[in-house]
Amino acid sequence: MSHNSFGHLFRVTSWGESHGPAIGGVVDGCPPRIALTEADIQPWLDRRRPGQSRFTTQRQEPDTVRILSGVFDGQTTGTPIALHIDNVDQRSRDYGEIATRYRPGHADIAYDWKYGIRDYRGGGRASARETAVRVAAGAVARKILGAGITIRGALVQLGPLVINRANWDWDEVDRNPFFCPDPEAVPVWDDYLSAIRKAGSSCGAVIEVVVEGAPPGLGAPIYAKLDADIAGALMSINAVKGVEIGDGFAAASLTGEANADEMRMKDGRVVFQANHAGGILGGISTSQPIVARFAVKPTSSILSPRATVDRDGQETDIVTKGRHDPCVGIRAVPVGEAMLACVLADHLLRHRAQNPDAPSSPRLPRN
Repeated sequence: MSHNSFGHLFRVTSWGESHGPAIGGVVDGCPPRIALTEADIQPWLDRRRPGQSRFTTQRQEPDTVRILSGVFDGQTTGTPIALHIDNVDQRSRDYGEIATRYRPGHADIAYDWKYGIRDYRGGGRASARETAVRVAAGAVARKILGAGITIRGALVQLGPLVINRANWDWDEVDRNPFFCPDPEAVPVWDDYLSAIRKAGSSCGAVIEVVVEGAPPGLGAPIYAKLDADIAGALMSINAVKGVEIGDGFAAASLTGEANADEMRMKDGRVVFQANHAGGILGGISTSQPIVARFAVKPTSSILSPRATVDRDGQETDIVTKGRHDPCVGIRAVPVGEAMLACVLADHLLRHRAQNPDAPSSPRLPRN
């Protein structure tokens, strides 16, 4: 299986399966002399860790990260950073009944068609367990970006239930099990997802990630568009079926006048009057907040009987047992943040390499 790496100058390669002894990754291209310890990575992994509420899988994984290389005396050395996370709570017996049967909506049949073999234990390589490595790599990327760039995500839709944006409170995100920024939506979501969970079903979600403080100039006009790389990174997350930048699909219903992010000068600097573009124009960042949303489908592993076939081509039914998230989109919030961090770190290093001394326009100072 190839294609386990992403990025150019900041490059991440992940390895491991859901029910293997461990998962991990290698971060290559991190500049030297950046302060980094496991304590810088662990808090981000703790946000994604399973088993923290009844709305996520009850698999108990501490997700304790170890740095095996690339760091000396608390600083990066410029060499590959190897990250290791043990799997400690696998229950492979839960998946014995699906060894020869394909779960509808899951990658089972596609894997078998492609490779002629699949690890059915928790989905193997297709499991969302792999995303822990992305979160660890994202923590390294955040160190490269520095404290001036903030990356925050929130769940803005659970199933059919959408937040009231007038109630948006970033502080609320870490106060509830949904990463929800609308305190009034939390009890409604709690009731809805409790019913979904009790029924043995699942639901989807929409996550929004906002980057503030990113400098202008990241990205390139054609084949290295910043928004294209962001979209690709988010689409690579398990169960993601759609990505929007800025207004996204809603922009199709606007007129040219409404969609235009008009500009004025204030205190000698360019000020945008709106941000329909989501902080990216022509594939290049503008210094406005970068806004990306991605849609996560309902968890494919559910208790309701579904029609399927087995490896011998026989029609049958399937019920997926085990410990599964009734909404995998909840824990996708820190994963989305991490993927934005990795893409931005990669583009920041690319920009520095190609264009380290780009002058500001004497007439249009950068924001």
